[in-house]
Amino acid sequence: MHASPIFGVLSHDVAHLLGGAMLVLSFVLLYQRRLTAMIHVYALQSLVLAAAAAWQGWAQGATPLYLVALIALAAKGIAIPIALRRILDRANIRHEIETALGIFPSIILGLALVALAILVVPPGGLRESLAFALSVVLLGMLTMIARRNALAQVIGFLSLENGLILAAVGIEGMPLVAELSIAVLVLLACVVCGVCFFRIRERFDSLDVSHLDLAGEAHR
Repeated sequence: MHASPIFGVLSHDVAHLLGGAMLVLSFVLLYQRRLTAMIHVYALQSLVLAAAAAWQGWAQGATPLYLVALIALAAKGIAIPIALRRILDRANIRHEIETALGIFPSIILGLALVALAILVVPPGGLRESLAFALSVVLLGMLTMIARRNALAQVIGFLSLENGLILAAVGIEGMPLVAELSIAVLVLLACVVCGVCFFRIRERFDSLDVSHLDLAGEAHR
């Protein structure tokens, strides 16, 4: 750990800058109505997460966080976006997606969730960092709710998970196994979702999850 007071201020400022960048990208993700744009925004958010993890590794003197940064860069910033893009191309999915909520109501609700995150995080030295992370998590959940396309919902889930990792790397002394467990679970979830995408596409010729409700009603 670096003991310089100036470094301590700089450390918090850079951490808040990266957390704020991830929050802004969560709003950009919520605003998008095209799957390709959502994939690109998610990839950029993951790259910022990798930078945040690397910065915390240097600020805390925690070498394992460099491994978290590397995993975030390779898996979340590169591999998963490429896999999502291939799924999009192979399944011949419409790039334009429908929203359960309008763009403007979604943004307003997102701002309300950010205000809620600020209110519920208890006072302390990590309040701002945790507020950023919780806001990213809540906006990821909102993205899942506001989109009817299954692939868009998975992107929202992945963004939510970015918020969880952001919170984990910001807490000094967090065990590496917890961070890696989150990453492994997300990778497994992506594999399962990829299989489900193609099954849904074969069955309904679309990834609009509203077809699942119609199919359920038809079997009743």
